[in-house]
Amino acid sequence: MARRTKEEAEETRAQILDAAERVFYANGVSGTSLADIASAAGVTRGAIYWHFQNKVDVFQAMLDRRLLPQEELARACESEDEPDPLGNMRQLLVQLLLRMHADSECRRVGEILQYKCEYSSELGGLRQQMQVFQQECDQRIARTLRNAVNRGQLPADLDCQRAAICLHAYMDGLQAHWLLNPAAYDLQAHAHAMVDALLDMLQHSEALRTR
Repeated sequence: MARRTKEEAEETRAQILDAAERVFYANGVSGTSLADIASAAGVTRGAIYWHFQNKVDVFQAMLDRRLLPQEELARACESEDEPDPLGNMRQLLVQLLLRMHADSECRRVGEILQYKCEYSSELGGLRQQMQVFQQECDQRIARTLRNAVNRGQLPADLDCQRAAICLHAYMDGLQAHWLLNPAAYDLQAHAHAMVDALLDMLQHSEALRTR
């Protein structure tokens, strides 16, 4: 058998992830098998195992692929050398909401994560991975907030860890709220104001102070 080229391997990997998105969305994560994904992708189960260890690995790769477009801006927010960490964070949060509104594939992954993913015993590894991911996100947000404090953009006595948890929960809840009923309101029209409301909380909430 001829050795597959790197381009062919990447094409097959993308084909598997595209199929996984569709099948996870249709059947839920627990209700989907690797055989289902292979059938939808038009490949063998062996092809899936060539790229992924198991279903949890497929799920994580699917998520990572949708997060990559914002990664460069997220890293800029965390950099101690960034002159405007708060402005970059605002831009990042607005982009997340606008992309959720405009990108049907991003929206589909969001729905899978929020409403079609049961952390059953079969997916115990996924729950652990999501816990680690959540903690890493909180830490990255806290670093950005500390940079903004150091730049004088946020109050000097802001409890950055508590504020990071609140910010993360606000954004997760907002996306979950809209995804359940996208016709209820125009997320694109409200995205900037919703993010600014969050930043107002960071600036003025006494409950987020260290004293």
